[in-house]
Amino acid sequence: MTNKQQSYTKQTRNRMVIGFLVILFTLGIGLIWIVYGKEAAFLGFICLVGISIPISLIALFLFGLGKISDSNKP
Repeated sequence: MTNKQQSYTKQTRNRMVIGFLVILFTLGIGLIWIVYGKEAAFLGFICLVGISIPISLIALFLFGLGKISDSNKP
């Protein structure tokens, strides 16, 4: 892959992840709010933030492993 294609791939991947998170938080919390009320939406938000912490740590670890393995390539 060329450098331009890699840049486009990285940009697209980042936009898709950000879009997913925006939809998850806005639509998900919004539907909880509509169906169950404000207190349940707050609890849903706390749960989403809580689960995003270990997922972020795993993603950060894998990102670091990828950087390490790329630096060892000839």
